[in-house]
Amino acid sequence: MAQPPNFRTVVAALLIALGLLGAGWFASHGMTGLRTADRFVTVKGLAERTVDADLVVWPLSQTVGGDDLAAVQSQLDANTATIRAFLSGAGFPDDEVVVSPPRLEDRWAYSWGESRPPERYRYSNTVTLRTGRVAEAMEALRRSGQMVAGGVMLNTDEGGGPQFEFTRLNAIKPELIAEATANARASAEQFANDSGARIGGIRSANQGVISISDRDRGSPHVKTVRVVSTVEYFLKD
Repeated sequence: MAQPPNFRTVVAALLIALGLLGAGWFASHGMTGLRTADRFVTVKGLAERTVDADLVVWPLSQTVGGDDLAAVQSQLDANTATIRAFLSGAGFPDDEVVVSPPRLEDRWAYSWGESRPPERYRYSNTVTLRTGRVAEAMEALRRSGQMVAGGVMLNTDEGGGPQFEFTRLNAIKPELIAEATANARASAEQFANDSGARIGGIRSANQGVISISDRDRGSPHVKTVRVVSTVEYFLKD
């Protein structure tokens, strides 16, 4: 005849059953929380500003050639004086103009006989204007043909064009980043509404690279400042 289970056996069985039930409950709710925590959306926010350049760097490179070194040097000095006079007449003071040391090339030094070039010496330098008066520089650029008329042959293929820069990025950077982040959040909220969820906290954020480029090829003095922020938001039911 089978013996009825004793009290200790019954209690042990009940504890095991309760433990299994509790483990299942915690496991199911824990996995639910994990899946909720892993739900997020990645969005990008864009902000742009059109700004005027506030710095002009205009290198004016020139080269003269000939067989007589003294004559070549004299011609280079005369051309340099012509360039400086042009910039001075345009209203730029001497402290905004820098003249590089001259560069001399003896083209016969590494050639012999009939292979020698027609001109032995080439002498060159660069007169660089660096100014924050962009409008005056633009006007001078339009009249730069006067230097050519004065006998100066500029090397336009050696960086002779002016470079326009925008240096006040830090003044507009906080506002740009704030706008890009707000646009990213608006995109995230739209995604959440479409999917029946709500936006939670930020999972991660990346400001991205701020770029400064010409607005178009015809207006190098007008710049477009652009920032793209990438933000990940948690999604909540």
